[in-house]
Amino acid sequence: MNLIERPREMQECSLKLRREGRRIGLVPTMGFLHEGHAALIRRARTLADWCVVSVFVNPTQFGPHEDFTAYPRDPQRDAELCRACGADALFRPAAADMYAADHSVYVDERDLSAGLCGAFRPGHFRGVLTVVAKLFNLVQPDVAVFGQKDAQQARLIQRLVRDLNFPVHVVIEPTVREPDGLALSSRNAYLNADERRRALSLSQALRRAEALVREGERDAERLKAAMRPILEAAAPTEIQYLEIVNYQTLRPTPQVAGPTLIAVAVKFGKTRLIDNVIVGR
Repeated sequence: MNLIERPREMQECSLKLRREGRRIGLVPTMGFLHEGHAALIRRARTLADWCVVSVFVNPTQFGPHEDFTAYPRDPQRDAELCRACGADALFRPAAADMYAADHSVYVDERDLSAGLCGAFRPGHFRGVLTVVAKLFNLVQPDVAVFGQKDAQQARLIQRLVRDLNFPVHVVIEPTVREPDGLALSSRNAYLNADERRRALSLSQALRRAEALVREGERDAERLKAAMRPILEAAAPTEIQYLEIVNYQTLRPTPQVAGPTLIAVAVKFGKTRLIDNVIVGR
């Protein structure tokens, strides 16, 4: 596996591969990799001749009171996981090489990013879309693989590709969970034993909603009414949102009609967790 740390080197390598007719796959990450990331890497390996995993804790997507400096990092373990999953290259740039000191150009989106996490993290998705656009330009992927756990992010990246005409096929892979249902996340490392136990309320509430939809319930308010007591019983620090939205538009919908995203964001202590399911497909 190749370790590439300079953006120019990454771009030159990718352009050479494209001239040779090689199909490139990209898995963008912020590191501290886990089995959820491994599933994305293995999927990318099946879709491309050459698989690149990027590890970059992107400063532009963190707000002023968020956890950029404390975000968990383990470069050695990341490299080992990438190698074990068959990645051909690990792209691990420094922030100073990705952003000029006087950088002033961003990619912004004004529709899909308005609600859900976007309502609580101003500027977050501007940072996400900017760095993903940069990664697309540097890695030149034919296909990029993202996780469904970050559902709003995934839809925004699909919109980025559509609106800015990136020649990239975006693949969304299902959320990977622990055996007890907790969605895998790098931020799970922040949870103490009690918080981790209580964090199971997210997947439990979502499973309750899924079961009700299977039984024929379609009313969004009744679904949320069934979910909220499960979340509240876990005594979270804050329930930031419990929303049922049209999966395409990410706007609230009164009924499950077609693909519908049920999404939650909850804080335990200082740790913010998100989870979701798609119903009505």
